[in-house]
Formats: sequence, C-alpha cells, structure tokens
Amino acid sequence: MTANNASDIDKTNTARPAMQQAELAAESPKSSYPTDGLANYAVQYQAAEGGACPYCGAQNEPEAMYCASCGEPIGKLSCPYCGKQMDADADFCESCHHYAKKDVCSYCGSHLGGNEAYCPSCGSPRGGVACPVCHTMNDFAFCKQCGTALTEEAREMVKELQKDPEYQLLLETAAELSRLDDCLPYSSETDVQREQANAKLRQRVLTLLAKDEGVENPVVERKQSNRMTRGELMDKKRQQMEQLSAILERLAVPPVDSPVKARNFAMASKPVGVRLAWMCNYKHAMHSSPCGCAKPHLGGKWVVLGKSSSNEVKDDKYRHG
Repeated sequence: MTANNASDIDKTNTARPAMQQAELAAESPKSSYPTDGLANYAVQYQAAEGGACPYCGAQNEPEAMYCASCGEPIGKLSCPYCGKQMDADADFCESCHHYAKKDVCSYCGSHLGGNEAYCPSCGSPRGGVACPVCHTMNDFAFCKQCGTALTEEAREMVKELQKDPEYQLLLETAAELSRLDDCLPYSSETDVQREQANAKLRQRVLTLLAKDEGVENPVVERKQSNRMTRGELMDKKRQQMEQLSAILERLAVPPVDSPVKARNFAMASKPVGVRLAWMCNYKHAMHSSPCGCAKPHLGGKWVVLGKSSSNEVKDDKYRHG
C-alpha cells in the first residue's frame, strides 16, 4: 500500500461518520427537539407527559385524578350511566341526573366496597328509597321533591337544627311569609267599609247573646283583621322576604369535603311553605335543590323566589323511578 493510498483510506474513514451523522440528522424531525437547549426540551417533555394543576401549577401524571402537590381534583371521570365526563370530585351527573359514585353512600357519605345491597353504616338501600309522602324515588337522605327526611340520620339532623334559635327564627319568618302570600288585600274603599260594618255587627250579636245568658256587662273581644291594603301587604311581604333572605345567608352551606354531607345539611335547613331555589357556588346555577347539583360541597345557599318571581330555576329533571 502506497502512502497516497493510505492517505485516501484515512480520508474516507474520516468522512463516512460525518456523512452518517448528517443523514441521521436529516431523517430526524427537527420539530421534535427544542431549539434553545436541553433544559427547554425537558420542560416540553414534562408538559406533554403530565397535566398542570389549574390551582397550583404543579405537574402531574396524565392519569392523575388529584394534584399530587395541593390535592385539588384535576382529572375527569365518566358517568357510569351516560358516559359523559364529570370532574373527579363531582358525585352527581347533571347530564343524565343520576348519582354516579359507586364507592360512596349517597345517604350518609360512608365508603362502600361497590357490591353491597345496603350501606353498612346507615342501612340505606343502594337502589333508592321511595318517599312516604310524595312517592318520589330518591338516592339521597332527603326527598328531592318535597324535602321529607328519609333516613334516621336525616331526622336527627333536623332535630338538632330545631334547637338552634336561628333556625327557629327561620321557620317563624317562613310561616309569616306563607301567611301573607295567602292574605287577600282590600280591593277598594267599599271593601274596607264592608269589613268594618261586619265587625260591628259581630260585636253587637255576641253582646246580645252574652246578655241572654245572664251576663250583665259582657266584654266581647275584638277580632283583629288580617286584611290590609295592597300597598301595606306588599310592604310587609318585602320586609319578611328580606329578613328570610338574611337568615338564609347566615345559614349558607360553607365549602366542605363531602358532597353528601353538604347536600344533607342544606336539605335539613330548608324551610317549608315558601318558594326557594338552591344557588350553588359550583356554577352559580339555580337548582330546585342541592340534589340536582354535581358539587354541593363547594358551598351554596337557599334564595327566596316568592310566588311571583320571574327568576328561572334549573330544570333538574328528577328521576321518578
């Protein structure tokens, strides 16, 4: 081998690796690699493989349902009934209106293994309870239609609330507002004069009857009329609604860990006899009750609608069987 041949072979061996590297670089997609260094590539890879928590910004595994850093829910679940996506901390599907948690008792919030026919903690059946008052089928401790307490724990919760002076004031205010809703106002001045004449006639008749029975100076108690002018009635109703709204504001459900516990407390504190809606903190939607809300544990409150309110209530489309 001559010196010139040896020199040619060395040049060939040196050039081939360079050519191979150039070919490999040409075959690899440039978009797969960052243009500003290895550190940036690591960040892009992490973002592609994991999800950023919307609450704290920490990166999580793609399949993570809750943030490993702050514990907030970040994943999605599929409703076992309709397949629609639900947040990890939601327990009720607002698409098909079914309770969607198989491992949590909808009546008391206890953990379930998944196959029990009855909750081992509260004894409630997994298939639902029929309300003894309105016969609606329920998955919850309170009837979503009429509010009747359906479990022993629910009845005890109502009894405990009845000891609270604030709750007693709530019931009294609701009862007075209900009475005012049924009150018939005077329609005219003639209507007022007619009622006054009837009151005098009543007084005279009762006085004469008492004298016939031997009472010398009978005292007939005057009957207080509940009727009033339309303006007076509207003012009284407005005052009662403002007072009721203030009490309901104070009894608002704060954010808690359990959707079931939050739902039960809200239903237990609902007064009867007035038209209300549940305003949730989750979507700020107005539901017929927290039984139609996917995340009552984020908090919410009852709001007064009144008989003539034009506010719309979300159609919860409750399941009746």
